[in-house]
Amino acid sequence: MTDAVADRLEAVPEGAHVVDPKRDRLVIVASSLGTVFEWYDFFIYGTLAPVIAGLFFPTTNPTAAFLLTLATFGAGFGVRPVGAILFGYLGDRWGRKYTFLITITLMGVATAAVGLLPTYASIGIAAPILLVICRLLQGLALGGEYGGAAIYVAEHAPRNRRGFYTSFVQASVAGGFLLSVIVVIASNATFGDAAQADWAWRIPFLVSLVLLAISLWVRLKLKESPVFQAMKEAGRISGNPLRESFRTWNQVKMILVALFGVSAGLTVIWYTAQFHALYFLQNALRIDEDSARLMVGFSALLSVVWFVLFGWLSDRIGRKTPLVTGYVLTLLLIFPLFHWMAAAANPEQAVARDRNPVTVQGNHCEYAPFASRQANPCGAALDALTRRGIHYTIIPAPGWGGEAYQVRVGPDPVDIEDSAALDRALAEAGYRLERTAPPFWSGVQVVLAILLLGLLSGMTYGPVAALLVELFPARVRYTSLSIPYHFGTGYFGGFLPFISQYIVAKTGDPFAGLWYTVAVVAVGLVITIIWLPETSGKRLD
Repeated sequence: MTDAVADRLEAVPEGAHVVDPKRDRLVIVASSLGTVFEWYDFFIYGTLAPVIAGLFFPTTNPTAAFLLTLATFGAGFGVRPVGAILFGYLGDRWGRKYTFLITITLMGVATAAVGLLPTYASIGIAAPILLVICRLLQGLALGGEYGGAAIYVAEHAPRNRRGFYTSFVQASVAGGFLLSVIVVIASNATFGDAAQADWAWRIPFLVSLVLLAISLWVRLKLKESPVFQAMKEAGRISGNPLRESFRTWNQVKMILVALFGVSAGLTVIWYTAQFHALYFLQNALRIDEDSARLMVGFSALLSVVWFVLFGWLSDRIGRKTPLVTGYVLTLLLIFPLFHWMAAAANPEQAVARDRNPVTVQGNHCEYAPFASRQANPCGAALDALTRRGIHYTIIPAPGWGGEAYQVRVGPDPVDIEDSAALDRALAEAGYRLERTAPPFWSGVQVVLAILLLGLLSGMTYGPVAALLVELFPARVRYTSLSIPYHFGTGYFGGFLPFISQYIVAKTGDPFAGLWYTVAVVAVGLVITIIWLPETSGKRLD
């Protein structure tokens, strides 16, 4: 590099550090608002998953329909790395601004298309196929959005406020989830459950066109990042950002650390605090859907503060400290917080589970969540319990022959083939099968439990945009940041709802799905402690 080019690039961060309140507000608002809208588009599917399950995946097995819906939700995340590679390349070659204008347009159009799709009842198997295609386009767009927004804000931010500035991009992810919950609840309240199941479910998807128009209007006011503009003027744009990102072992190592140590761990915490908590309330605790959405949505609103707080704090104590602390606290607190949530939201269920546990005894008791018909009578019994959201324990039966099995509710055997008798036995044992809304104080406790989960998410997620931007060089920053982030969030986080709910369905234990989060966070903690460098205050040359 010539001295002139070096001097030009060295001067970039100092120029970006000039305080310009009007410019900085526009940069933060435009990037964060666009990210809110884009994540709204993505999360609206997860928020409406129970409704979509019946419309696009009709089956005699509702558990299978729900799991297929969550698998399609995960498919959108699965294609995000492809979007990261494609738009990361464009972002490093064309610039930050124009790339994330493309991504948000693609996301808005794909989301609106979901709202126009015919259902399974109209066109059969083509309906879920078209739904998956729309989800793949959403995931492709999202693979380029986050990196562009995070880098654009960070490359404008003063060095000592980079964590604070980028924390608004982090908080906007929670804002997108919150907005999706608000729109769904408002739609339900306006049109009612019958209309929601018939046609009103389309409205939240079509709202994305309005959000897209607002976001484009704001983002078109932006100028290119000063760091990228300086590289362009100095002729230092990377010829092949993808190849250059993997050119040396140190660059490869940082990408792996960002993937397994940072992105995977923080993402499963966030999805556990939002989607797993939502499905836990709706399915395991039998809370009515709107009450569950309201409690999780209100918690998400309050949790926005944590993202900004820990982004700001990371400018003072470093990026690594809150990340490691959040991982450790997650491993210690995740099970107690969900048990507290269960005891508060549906105390009768918790008491019944302790006093009159449901046990299934037999030698061939295996449950296949995707099967329309179970392989044996014991599997059918497990299916009946799963449909009711009942926690059960399987007990081996040595010496029992054939397909003999027995279901007990407390000490009493129950004829599982008599549906009415099973419901009576469960009701007499204290299990509440009907959906309910918890009383006010119980709801407050649920919100507090989810808010503490949000605290753990804020500790690990708030500082990370600045950390990832600082971890990689400017020439290949968009590509090098986006690939590990979207592989980590796409596969470890995007499939969390499906994996955790599959574990719950397979084991009959509503808390068993949390072990997936524990395993991913434990691996992330080890990698972060050993290999992640501190990056706070690093120049973005």
